[in-house]
Amino acid sequence: MDRSKVPAVLSIAGSDSSGGAGIQADIKTITAHRLYAETAITAITAQNTLGVTAVQNISPDIVAAQIDAVFDDIRPSAVKIGMVSSTEIIEVIADRLSAWNATNVVVDPVMVATSGARLIAEDASEALTRRLFPLATVITPNIPEAIALLDYEVDSERTQQNAAMLLTRRYGCASLVKGGHFVNEANDVLAEPAPLDEGNHLGDPLTTWFRHKRIETGNTHGTGCTLSSAIACALAQGMELADAINAGKAYLTGALAAGFDMGKGSGPVNHMWQY
Repeated sequence: MDRSKVPAVLSIAGSDSSGGAGIQADIKTITAHRLYAETAITAITAQNTLGVTAVQNISPDIVAAQIDAVFDDIRPSAVKIGMVSSTEIIEVIADRLSAWNATNVVVDPVMVATSGARLIAEDASEALTRRLFPLATVITPNIPEAIALLDYEVDSERTQQNAAMLLTRRYGCASLVKGGHFVNEANDVLAEPAPLDEGNHLGDPLTTWFRHKRIETGNTHGTGCTLSSAIACALAQGMELADAINAGKAYLTGALAAGFDMGKGSGPVNHMWQY
């Protein structure tokens, strides 16, 4: 790859002190894709494979300044948004990304950590859907997050597909509902807005299933962060959305299969499994 043309990918997310999720997982994922990683840190967390013990939000002004500094100098070809825990932080992220006309935005609506710790304030959920979802190329909720966003039970492939379509209708962006929380399956479904028909009416969202081998492992710390970052990397390299998701899932499958059995809880995936 021509070093002068290496795409940059910006991660806007929280820091994970144990290195398995958040900003750290995103940097590793972007680097593993041989792209240039940039960051805007939204929060500092004290966490490990057992859970989150403390969270300190970054000042919204500093979050905005980080985003401006990145776009003003090394403009990213894609943006991944992860942990955004307050309404004020969400508002400034939306304002700055809109001002810079950011493209290829992947929003991972991080609400609850793998350990069960809540990572977003109750009143911030509305701002997340109102301000950030409209800017997204795709959102990537898991099953619990889809249920929280819709107040709709997801317990089968049929309801999983319905959830993706409902999210796309409601928010106008593509929605990838991940199936990793199902016991026997790990299949994801993408819903994309349909083009207007001849009568200028919006049809039903178009759906695509992604079926990859389920990796039986307890070491899943950072999987959501890793997948959303990998999708952003593929978009930054010019892939269409469905191809980007396939590439991202293939990368995550390899990282899970080579995961580290570290710590006393859910260990991290191996982001550098290809090397």
